Amino acid sequence: MAVRIEKKGKVWTVIHSRPEARNAMDPASADALTEAFKAFDADPEAAVAVLWGEGGAFCAGWDLKYCASLVKDPAELHALDYPLDDRAPIPRGPLGPTRLELDKPVIAAVAGPAVAGGFELALWCDLRVMEASAYFGVYCRRWGVPLVDGGTVRLPRLVGVGRALEIILTGRKVPAEEALRIGACEHVVPDGTSREFAEGLAHEIARFPQACVRADRRSVYMQQGLSIREAMRKEWYNGFPAFVAEGAAGAARFAAGKGRHGDFADI
Repeated sequence: MAVRIEKKGKVWTVIHSRPEARNAMDPASADALTEAFKAFDADPEAAVAVLWGEGGAFCAGWDLKYCASLVKDPAELHALDYPLDDRAPIPRGPLGPTRLELDKPVIAAVAGPAVAGGFELALWCDLRVMEASAYFGVYCRRWGVPLVDGGTVRLPRLVGVGRALEIILTGRKVPAEEALRIGACEHVVPDGTSREFAEGLAHEIARFPQACVRADRRSVYMQQGLSIREAMRKEWYNGFPAFVAEGAAGAARFAAGKGRHGDFADI
């Protein structure tokens, strides 16, 4: 099986393992990853997920050998068409979970290449931890394969339109240090440690009251494209139930002496 899940407490690590193809995405892997993240989102005991590619590569993109087969029969590709009716079920993306709108955070642990569709898969995650030798890139540029899994949507929102266009149009390599500098990733770590670091970060996030974590995460995404007033209105009505559920009790713990002077260990 090319996809497996390892669980430790509230943290799930979802592992894609096709090392012979540098974890390029075939339909079976895309289906399995989608189901894994649906199960993660639905499990009340799960809080944070890590996505990791086994064997030294995050994901080399869409499996182009499979993609080439669609030239003769594109019907399978049309099965992934994004529905025009918002009430219709949304099929998985070519790279699997890239169309899912989860209520919980996912951290990408990136080793080696995260290129073409693999770049889009990393951009779908909430946070990205890259090893020092890892890299992004729209490598599908040279083959005439467009970004259809969120790359033109998510990258400009992270790094700005100008930088995103330069990366997208040239298809060049984006090393980890540059990705960190421009905001395309949040951490760069030594080679061989991305999974360990990402899991540590996941466990830290999982310690906190989760209704509040999820409410704040939702608010960040919900405000995009809105006016300040409308965004703040949505923030209030999204966050207020979390305050009722957890915030008042947390404030009482602080008043009783917990977590003083920025101490996150005793909460």
